[in-house]
Amino acid sequence: MAIHITGDDAADQILTDSHFALLVGMMLDQQYPMEHAFRGPAKVLERFGSVEPEAISAADPKEFAALCATPPAVHRFPGSMSSRMQELAALICGQYDGRTERLWTEAADAKDLMSRLLDLPGFGKQKARIFIALLAKQLDVRPAGWEEVVGDYALDGYRSVADVVDPESLQKVRDHKKQQKAAAKAG
Repeated sequence: MAIHITGDDAADQILTDSHFALLVGMMLDQQYPMEHAFRGPAKVLERFGSVEPEAISAADPKEFAALCATPPAVHRFPGSMSSRMQELAALICGQYDGRTERLWTEAADAKDLMSRLLDLPGFGKQKARIFIALLAKQLDVRPAGWEEVVGDYALDGYRSVADVVDPESLQKVRDHKKQQKAAAKAG
């Protein structure tokens, strides 16, 4: 199944073709518009020539940070995100032999997958839940108990990046997030 998150066909194809790119996009999805965060791996590929975890983890940190900061930057905070990306790449290489999909293909169930995701840099409980929902909804990866683990993110609707498949659904997710922020501010 093809990913359609960024509004850019080439960037979406990179997310579709590379599990590590998809994981990096999710990691970058904080304090930055989601479609821009998920375009980050395409920027890395264009500037660095690879989105493979082995290459990224082995890159010179200063040079990698510089390419991440080159306008348009990979993230609003390119320095901290470039080092977090290298840390993520090193972890994928060290624990999963550079094969990102082993995070979910070797997980015993959704709780185990959640635990594995929580061990990754930049992943908290909400982000891990959303990523499991994204795997289920967009890649048809559904470890046992996934609906229970992801809670509301498993429902049909427009709650997160897991529900984005086109510009219209992106706008619906944005509207939902605005409503949630307004409700939180009011309450």
